[in-house]
Amino acid sequence: MNDDERQDAYEQFGDLVNLAPQELEEWLETDESKSVGQKDGGGESTGHEMGRRIVAIKRTKKADLSDDDYEAMRKVCGYIKRHKAQGPEKKSDQKESDWRYSLMNWGHDPLK
Repeated sequence: MNDDERQDAYEQFGDLVNLAPQELEEWLETDESKSVGQKDGGGESTGHEMGRRIVAIKRTKKADLSDDDYEAMRKVCGYIKRHKAQGPEKKSDQKESDWRYSLMNWGHDPLK
């Protein structure tokens, strides 16, 4: 990944991940957070695991981010963009939906 791609990933990540690390950590502790997402072998869901990774990335200085961190940031941005497009049309149907809960695991609250 070249410098331009890293910068693009960093900026998109900053725009799309709208939960602060503390907010995301608190969310990941809820039953709602743990109830959604694909689970490999019955354990932690992919989104829940990525939520913990997002917290770590957001707490890392930009200069200390690795190529692996940037790849994770790109994956997060791709997921958020795709998943946002699949949500309920009516805002009243979004608040307590699995769609919103899943996005929040990936660091994005669509109601913010």
